[in-house]
Amino acid sequence: MASQVLGSASLNAAAQGGLPGLRDYYYLRAGVSAAWVAMAFTAGKASLAAGGVLLVAYPAWDAFANLFDAHRSGGLARNPTQFFNVGVSGATALAVAATLGNMNTVLAAFGIWAILAGLLQLATGVRRWKAYGAQWVMILSGTQSALAGGLFIKRSLEAVLPSVTDVAPYAAVGAFYFLVSALLLTFRRRTLA
Repeated sequence: MASQVLGSASLNAAAQGGLPGLRDYYYLRAGVSAAWVAMAFTAGKASLAAGGVLLVAYPAWDAFANLFDAHRSGGLARNPTQFFNVGVSGATALAVAATLGNMNTVLAAFGIWAILAGLLQLATGVRRWKAYGAQWVMILSGTQSALAGGLFIKRSLEAVLPSVTDVAPYAAVGAFYFLVSALLLTFRRRTLA
């Protein structure tokens, strides 16, 4: 019984110590996603080359962000969902770069990525729930990402030529979810103090 109490106390202490880092990470993810959306609707819409760079950069950034977060949270071995997310996002960035000549294929690649990355984000949120709380937003975000992936795949099969602006609303919703998660962790930290 005493070991359970001590174990629980050390888990709570670790969670509180990591709470500012996770909160700041969520703010960073929200800011980068919001900036990406702004660039997609400006430079990406005006230039096919800029749009292509943005389409490759988005999953590449996700791979880097998951790698950074996992490393900060004990390494990839302790964070298997993020380990797989790094691989899925990195492979997606390469697939998008290789298929930029066919935007329907690019959108299909984004769809597959959104499904896989969303399910992995959902699993990460479930894993972190006990230690950090305020993960219901990440779980909801992961679920909606998986659903959006299905819509991307459906749209990729249509005759209309997609562009970077087809992905921008998805990124905007992601920015919103990361911002809400950061704000919830900010509020939680104040109530714990």
